[in-house]
Order: sequence, then C-alpha cells, then structure tokens
Amino acid sequence: MIGILKKRRSIRKYKDEKIKPQEIKDLLQAALLAPASKGISSNSFLVVDDREILDKLALCKVHGAGFLAQTPLAVVVLGDPKISDVWVENSSIAAIIMHLTAASMNIGSCWIQIRNRFNCDDVSSENYVREVLNIPDQYRVGVIIAVGYADEQKTAHEEEPFPNDKVFLNIYGNKLP
Repeated sequence: MIGILKKRRSIRKYKDEKIKPQEIKDLLQAALLAPASKGISSNSFLVVDDREILDKLALCKVHGAGFLAQTPLAVVVLGDPKISDVWVENSSIAAIIMHLTAASMNIGSCWIQIRNRFNCDDVSSENYVREVLNIPDQYRVGVIIAVGYADEQKTAHEEEPFPNDKVFLNIYGNKLP
C-alpha cells in the first residue's frame, strides 16, 4: 500500500481516450466499498463523460477545475446528510479510495474541491454543479474526481525520514521510540 501512496499523484493532463467501462465499474465498486460511519453509506456517485457537460463543469470554480474541459471522465461524489451527519467524511473516504484504486490501475486522477468553493460569478460551486447536473436538493456535492489515462509524467513521492515531530505517543510531545 505504501507503494501506491508514493505513486499516486494529482494528474491534470489526460490522453484523449475514454476510460474502459469495466475500469469505471471497478473504480465505483471500490468507492462503494469504502468504510462509512456506523456502516451506513451516505454516498452516491454521478459519472460524467459527456463533453458538453464536462465543459460546463470546468467553470464550477475560479481556480482548479478548468482542466475538466479535457478530462475524459469525472465522478461527482455526493453525500446525503439525511442518511449521515458525517456525509463529508464518508464521501471524502470514498473519494480517496477511488484515487488509490485508480493509481493501482495505472489511471490518473485529481481531486477537485467543490464544497465551500465559488465560481467567478460568486455562485457556490456546489449550487453550480447541482444546477448543471440536475442534482436533487437532498444531496450535497463534496468533490469531483477527474479520471483519465495520464498524459503527463510525475515522479513518485520520495520517502522522507520519519517525521518524529508530527507523531506522538500517549501524550502530546512524547516521541515514538
């Protein structure tokens, strides 16, 4: 698992090639298997591969979403606060599982934060995405995961010396042996 964590990088440039249907299902299956508070998943996933819709989603925030216009696939991670009061955490865990699964399949991905962000018209990114995708009011939009075959190379993360100043034992300030 450490190898996948080192390998996984945020990819924003993708080949102009559709993701295979079975690979999409595998990514979604992994996300659906994500741990959830009290074992109750509050997540839903909206898969977008329509070029016109992806172009609209690219405008959902001022910075950090424009590359969706060249992305072959986006997965919008939805949470239902009526099912779980920790929908943010549940959907974040599912998104991370999706990232790690994509990396294990040699597929690039990138997290696009939606919750608490705004577009250039000062409309919340969440409301903008909700309107573009006709998402019912009961769902909240946490993130969009861009997915595609990487058209850029990034080096793996280097393993740094263990950060003893960030990990403590029993009481804050006690170093691990």
